[in-house]
Amino acid sequence: MNKKILITASIFGLLAVILGAFGAHALKELITVEVQQTFETGVRYQMYHAILLLFIGSSTYIQQKTKKVLYYLIVSGIILFSGSIYGLATNLLTTFDFKMIGFVTPIGGLLLILAWGVMIANFLKMESKNDNQ
Repeated sequence: MNKKILITASIFGLLAVILGAFGAHALKELITVEVQQTFETGVRYQMYHAILLLFIGSSTYIQQKTKKVLYYLIVSGIILFSGSIYGLATNLLTTFDFKMIGFVTPIGGLLLILAWGVMIANFLKMESKNDNQ
């Protein structure tokens, strides 16, 4: 599972850099500054959570069962949150009306929030070898 998490994290990080460059350069003349900022929000959250997946995949402080839950929450959250933002930001450039699926953006955000909550719960349950840690 760790390898799968780390590879997925790397792919999401790579795509965040590519999409960030695409948004900053290729979309610059095609969408408004406000919409560019929205697109950048999707990129930023994708990168934040790619880095979080790198941490999860390499951490020995998170149980394997919890890693699996976190993996699916974060991957689903990135796809729904960032993916829908990309679609909504470029809506005028496509024939598909992404506004029809705009309701998934907050669902994706909720999944990302839940992932952080699950991780907090994991750390709270963690037994420390020394009470001073």
